Amino acid sequence: MTDPLAGRGWIVVDADPILSDWAAAALPVAEESLADPRARADWLRCGGTWFAGVNVFPNDESGAVPGRVPPLAGRAVEAAKASIGVSDIALDRAQISACYPGYPKPWALESEANFRFRRDRDAAHVDGLLRGRNRRRSLGEVHGFILGVPLTSTPREASPLVVWEGSHEVVRAAFRRRLAGIPARDWAAEDLTEAYVAVRREVFKTCKRVAVHVLPGRAYIVHRLAVHGVAPWGENGGAIPRIVAYFRPNPFPGSDPDWWLDLP
Repeated sequence: MTDPLAGRGWIVVDADPILSDWAAAALPVAEESLADPRARADWLRCGGTWFAGVNVFPNDESGAVPGRVPPLAGRAVEAAKASIGVSDIALDRAQISACYPGYPKPWALESEANFRFRRDRDAAHVDGLLRGRNRRRSLGEVHGFILGVPLTSTPREASPLVVWEGSHEVVRAAFRRRLAGIPARDWAAEDLTEAYVAVRREVFKTCKRVAVHVLPGRAYIVHRLAVHGVAPWGENGGAIPRIVAYFRPNPFPGSDPDWWLDLP
């Protein structure tokens, strides 16, 4: 049987009481980050409708916040590790991503073209590709997987994650062509802009866009190479912020990134 994550590029993990307990304990800690003035100055974007919150959650390598949140364990973590064939992994500090009613709104630090792309194309992207000067894209931090753990119960129209099914293999093939013959240790110096823009355009034409709606107690895993984004807040999205903790660990810190394209 084909592994759904390998085939589609995303899966939802069944409800797990261990994950329910973790999410319930993590929510008040996440809300403290959302209310912190310094964190808000750094991460509140899109006219106050999105808190990006990269690595703001104060967890240790087990996913725990000592004395407040237990280690992250259960089916979701085991499935994520199994997807790349590792038995142990040090978790990164989680991103706390919060969308609010009305997302996205224009903001001063985003061009009109970027806002339209966010609104009309869900700000679709591949994690790990960083934008530099003159919109140059290069390979930055690379991740083994994306593990999303919802912390609040929201309706389907509350800015769900969207994934383009099968896009991970389109992206894999495109970057294998672009980086062929270049040692992996040198990949970060390569300008990947042209290849990235072209492959994303191909994904929009050939892959199905799917909205992923998951409630606390469950989780989703997205393939590290999948094109994904966040949908605009719908009319029936309700009033509760959609808050998700995202873990994107590097399974081989300090190593050359050839595994980024080679692992399942």
